[in-house]
Amino acid sequence: MTIEASPSDMLVFATVVREGGFTRAARRLGVTKQTVSERIARLEGALEVRLLERSTRRVRPTDIGAAYYARCAAIAAQIEEANNEVTQRTSEPVGLLRVSSPYLYGRRFLGRVVTEFIARYPKTRIEITLADRRVNLIDEGFDLAIRIGELDDSSLTARKLSSGHMYYVASPTYLARHSAPDPATLRGARCVGMQAHETWKIRGVNVKVEPVLVVNDLEIVCDAAIAGVGVARLPSLVCREAVRDGRLRVLFDDESMLRPVYVVYPSRAYLPAKVRLFIDALAELVEPMQPITRSERAPHRR
Repeated sequence: MTIEASPSDMLVFATVVREGGFTRAARRLGVTKQTVSERIARLEGALEVRLLERSTRRVRPTDIGAAYYARCAAIAAQIEEANNEVTQRTSEPVGLLRVSSPYLYGRRFLGRVVTEFIARYPKTRIEITLADRRVNLIDEGFDLAIRIGELDDSSLTARKLSSGHMYYVASPTYLARHSAPDPATLRGARCVGMQAHETWKIRGVNVKVEPVLVVNDLEIVCDAAIAGVGVARLPSLVCREAVRDGRLRVLFDDESMLRPVYVVYPSRAYLPAKVRLFIDALAELVEPMQPITRSERAPHRR
C-alpha cells in the first residue's frame, strides 16, 4: 500500500527548516520534539527520500529537501494568507445584521445605537423589525433580538442590558370618581391593559384583572389612563412625564415592578463580529432606565 505525503506533515517539515531545528519547530507548533521527529520520518517514508541531514548540533535540508522546502514554504504561506483573510473578515463587522425589538424599546433606544454603529462600521447594513411578539430567531433569520421580561427559551444565549421599572398609575380624574384601589379592590377596578386577561402582582399578591380597554400599544394605554379610563401598568419611560406634570399618580406607594431587558442571540460560539460588536454597542450606548423619583411624583397644581 502506497503511503501518500500528508499536507500537515509537509507544513511540519517547512516549520523545521524555517526554525532551524526540531526543538524550535516543536515549540512553534505547540507539540513535543518527539512528535515532530515522527512526522518528519513519516513524510520521508512516504516520499522515499531523505529530506533532512541531522547532527547533534544542527538540522539542514538535503539538496532535494531544499527544493521540496521551497514548494512547502509556498503552500504554508498560502495557508497563512487564507487564515489571515478569514480572521480579518471575522474581526471586522460586514454584511447585513437583522434585529428584532419591541416597538417602544426600538423607538426610544435603537436610533442612536444604529446610526453610530453604521458610522463606525460602514461595511455593515442593519435591518430592524419592530414587533411586540417574540420572534423565532432561527426560523425567521434574525441575528439577535431585544426581549423584555423573563426569558422562556433556554436554547438562546442572553446578555442582560438593564432593568425597567413598571408602575401602577391612574389619573386624578379617575381617582376623584373612584376610590383609590388597593390589592384587595383592584380586581373590581376599571383597568387598561394589553391583554383581555392579565395578572398584576402588587405587594406580593397576584391580582387577576379584566381590562375595560385592551390595546397592544403602551403609549395608547398611557393616553387612556390620562383620560381617566382606568388604572394602568406602565413602564417609567412611558409615564414619567405624565407623573411629573400631575396627569397621572403613582399608586401603592413605592410599589414598582422590575422587568429585565435582554439581548438574545442563537449561539455564543464563533459569534460574527457584526453581532458581537452590536451587542457591545447596545450595552455602551443605551442609557439605563431610571425609576421615577419621589420628587417627580409630587402632585402638581395647574
